[in-house]
Amino acid sequence: MDPRAGQQSGGREHDPLAYGDYPRSSGSRSQEGAESDEGAEGERGLIGDTYRKVRDKYLPQFDGSSQSNPSGGLGSFLFSKLQKTVQDIGSGIDQKLGGTGPKHSHTHAGAQCDNGMHNTSQHRYGSFAAQRTGNDVKWYVDGCGYMWAVSIALEQATESIWILDWWLSPELYLRRPPSNNEQYRLDRMLQAAAKRGVKVNVIVYKEVTQALTRKYLSPTLPDYLHSLLPRNTDPVTRALSGMGLAATFLSLEHVERDNPLIVPSLTVCSYHTKHALEALHPNIAVFRHPDHLPDAQTLQSSFFSSLQHLSLSAKTASQLPEDALKAIYGMNEDVVLYWAHHEKLCLIDGKIAFMGGLDLCYGRWDTNQHPIADCHPSNLDNIVFPGQDYNNARIMDFQDVSHYQDNKLDRRDSSRMGWSDISISLSGPVVEDLRAHFVERWNFIYNEKYDVRKDTRYSRLTFAQNAAGTVPHQTSQAPPPASQPYQAYRPQQAGYQNAGLSQDYGDYPPPPQGRPPQAYGQCPQVYGGQSVGGNQGQVPYFPPPPISSRKIGGQSSDEEDAAREMGEYMATPSGHHQHRERFEEKAATLEENMKGRFEAGRQYMSGNEHYSKLHGHSQEAGIPCQIVRSCTKWSHGIPTEHSVANAYISIIENSRHFVYIENQFFITACTDAQKPVKNKIGAAIVERILRAARAGEKYKIIVIMPAVPGFAGDLKDDASLGTRAIMEFQYNSINRGGSSIMEMIAKEGYDPTEYIRFYNLRNYDRLNVGESMKNAEKKSGVNYEDARYEHDAAVELPAGDRSAQYSGRHNYQQYQQATANRNKKQGLYIGEWDSVSECYMLGGTDIRDVPWENGDIPEIQAFVSEELYIHSKVLIADDRIVICGSANLNDRSQLGDRDSEIACIIEDPISIDSYMDGKPHRAARFAATLRRQLFRKHLGLLAPQNMEQPNQNFEPIGIPNTYEYGSREDQDVMDPLSDRFLDLWNSRAQTNSDAFGKIFHPVPHDSVLTWKDYNAFYEVFFKGSDKNAEGKDLKKPAKYKWGHVVESNFSPGERGTREVKDLLSTIKGTLVEMPLLFLIKEDIAKEGISLNAFTEEVYT
Repeated sequence: MDPRAGQQSGGREHDPLAYGDYPRSSGSRSQEGAESDEGAEGERGLIGDTYRKVRDKYLPQFDGSSQSNPSGGLGSFLFSKLQKTVQDIGSGIDQKLGGTGPKHSHTHAGAQCDNGMHNTSQHRYGSFAAQRTGNDVKWYVDGCGYMWAVSIALEQATESIWILDWWLSPELYLRRPPSNNEQYRLDRMLQAAAKRGVKVNVIVYKEVTQALTRKYLSPTLPDYLHSLLPRNTDPVTRALSGMGLAATFLSLEHVERDNPLIVPSLTVCSYHTKHALEALHPNIAVFRHPDHLPDAQTLQSSFFSSLQHLSLSAKTASQLPEDALKAIYGMNEDVVLYWAHHEKLCLIDGKIAFMGGLDLCYGRWDTNQHPIADCHPSNLDNIVFPGQDYNNARIMDFQDVSHYQDNKLDRRDSSRMGWSDISISLSGPVVEDLRAHFVERWNFIYNEKYDVRKDTRYSRLTFAQNAAGTVPHQTSQAPPPASQPYQAYRPQQAGYQNAGLSQDYGDYPPPPQGRPPQAYGQCPQVYGGQSVGGNQGQVPYFPPPPISSRKIGGQSSDEEDAAREMGEYMATPSGHHQHRERFEEKAATLEENMKGRFEAGRQYMSGNEHYSKLHGHSQEAGIPCQIVRSCTKWSHGIPTEHSVANAYISIIENSRHFVYIENQFFITACTDAQKPVKNKIGAAIVERILRAARAGEKYKIIVIMPAVPGFAGDLKDDASLGTRAIMEFQYNSINRGGSSIMEMIAKEGYDPTEYIRFYNLRNYDRLNVGESMKNAEKKSGVNYEDARYEHDAAVELPAGDRSAQYSGRHNYQQYQQATANRNKKQGLYIGEWDSVSECYMLGGTDIRDVPWENGDIPEIQAFVSEELYIHSKVLIADDRIVICGSANLNDRSQLGDRDSEIACIIEDPISIDSYMDGKPHRAARFAATLRRQLFRKHLGLLAPQNMEQPNQNFEPIGIPNTYEYGSREDQDVMDPLSDRFLDLWNSRAQTNSDAFGKIFHPVPHDSVLTWKDYNAFYEVFFKGSDKNAEGKDLKKPAKYKWGHVVESNFSPGERGTREVKDLLSTIKGTLVEMPLLFLIKEDIAKEGISLNAFTEEVYT
């Protein structure tokens, strides 16, 4: 099939608007038109948008068309001159901050990192950690099984619990429902462990707690800047400059009354986390980091000190020192305003690690079917999501989380938002590197802010690292000679212990200079001076993985095919030229696969030899793993490391068949023209696709991401600027702006949808607010929400305060007594249909067969839908290699000098039988089973998960994952390149999208090309529905509640309900198409005050 023409199997034909129509796009403004608009509207960014705001709202006299101002022409002329002057300043600022800067391998395609930017590492991907073998790894899809496994590990902890989280909610239940699992609330489990003598160390991100606006600098700053004008400045220019500065800051004050420069939009509360946990026991210590904002005086002083000898003009303003500019925004070497600690890591006794995308906080626990309804009229003790854990970030974010029982979201009217996520657990030598990462972070923060407190609760951690399973990485640079003395890397008081350590590295080469010691022989693991992990010199036993049906080193179908092609090539000299490219590709296949199998065998043997030396008998080598991370001076006290980005780029570039990406964000660049986005993962994607297209290969990339970032509000509201900004950056990465992935492929004459497709997830449920609730309220005399509140308040009581848990809860008790002996009719009175989320999963009841009896509302008004929020951070290539961790696909996570992140690269040498493009293929067991489990879940080919019936996938590491090999559903997703699978995948995404679009009118949607379309498709039905859900009274309430059925699309009465249920019955799984045409004729982020060079960095 010609890759330049055709249609993706099973999917609708994509409008060329989705990725451009070359040489000129028919779906967006032409380049000339865009330039014309830019000239008319002025600079995109803070200054241009501010002046438009001033012109249109505060300074109408400057409008030359105003009939009330006959001299408006002169005013307009002066204002235009002023705007041009300040626009030049703004352009200079943008250029200053958006310039090329130092080169890095992950920000400049094909480049090497500039010398001196960060520590040199001989480890693969430039990581601080080497690849290690001898590990066991296990995956968890969604929070239910993962948190159950964490609860087991916490129960079994004997010495230490280390947690590093973006957010941690002490009142989080790790097992559900809460009423049956009160001992498994996180704070109670940590308290019980501390009482056993376990030392608990927790690091959480300290959120921005106050708004920063430019009013701190006004009127002082504009007056000061005006005073810097040269003395010989002509009066007109001086007057215009003064007026411009005054107008700018005046307009900003107006704007920032409701829209400050930086709003503390995060409603997490690290203060509550710290003090709630530390109050439980002296063995619990919590660090919050980083500190963010200086006070106004410090801010002004910092800014002015950098401008003392600068005279301001349009020319010199573009040369403002970067530190001076960033000081306005609270950004300098010692002040961190924007960036966060984003890792999710839990270490138990230094032997077991949990990591990935799941924080131990509200909103993350969920099952595979993702129920979004939680009304339980027959028994309040069946509530799954108590208090603020019932959350929908698209309606409202968490509110005052220290009062965890309070929740303004009425679950009789509004759904929660489902949470799709992935995490892993590990044991083996790789845990050593996770321990090192935590110790470095803890001691860095301790030295920075806690040492001076002299509180006995806080102390530095000491740690003796073990180099078990280290796999040397072959690079072009020769390793240091064995005779060279090794100088261990020690950050100031980093906590490493190596007294008395041998310099004999055995079969392993010595680690490079300037890095943490990677080989310590047989050394005790030391925490705070106490030995951990049993007898010194011993390594814990790591259970071997199951034996493959075929031995490592056996030739795969890829190798056989390549060898056959090479034989044919050699036998037909006359065809050498025309087959040369194909031969080279096949030769590369053979070489790569043979190298891979040799490396797997070598790792297998080296790990086995290492274990034999320690224990005197052999063990299976286990899984090679490598830790990569993003961190820098502010987050970790070290030069920048961006090994996560290096790994993403390298694995994509070297993929053979397909790449699957599931991530919370997708913001990347293909060229330097896509400022301010810097990471070049997009460039790697384009290069790999074009290589496949030119060779005529079948190659696919599948990306699953959220339809809308998880922030509250109507997309058109000014308060949703951040949401729209992220969406604009994502669309510009995918299919807009001239340099996006799809456009770059289309420019070369290929249909990008043949190689890369994007998808979202969405689901539905039914709020059980029918007759059973009405009767229960009538019999008890108690409003359901009042009784529910008292239930939640009881299960959310502070740890240690449970003696009178339900005393005084009269509404709860009265309601429960009234429902205790009710007739059990059709399952409606026993909780069987409190959620209907099973209906779109494997074996679930057809929604048309689910009973309902009307209460205060008809059934059609009880159906709700919401996007299923994707929070995963995983990449799977060729069913052979996996990256799983905390890093999003955006600049914040990938650049290294912004958010801190950690991830694990997993390459399981145990292979299983599979297929790739219809041919037998040897797939890595870990990668293949994880990818198949995810695909089956998204397609509705998994049975609903029972939260109270744990299986092997609820257990910590040591008990392997269970997976249904060979089932019909497994065969459906086994081959990600087969036409059969692609037909199923794309047709199901299309069917689901069509049904959701007709029933619920969700946005984004492909029929919404303009803001006018947005009004007609969405706002006419739902405008203000988010405010209604928050309990705010509006003069004109929305026609329908947020996420509910657009009833006017259906017949009235019971007939309309049947029509809705008929459509719902066609929905299987949660997969939907990503609407690439949404607002494609608009500048999404242009509505309202736009971005600037500083805040753009936050959203990328």
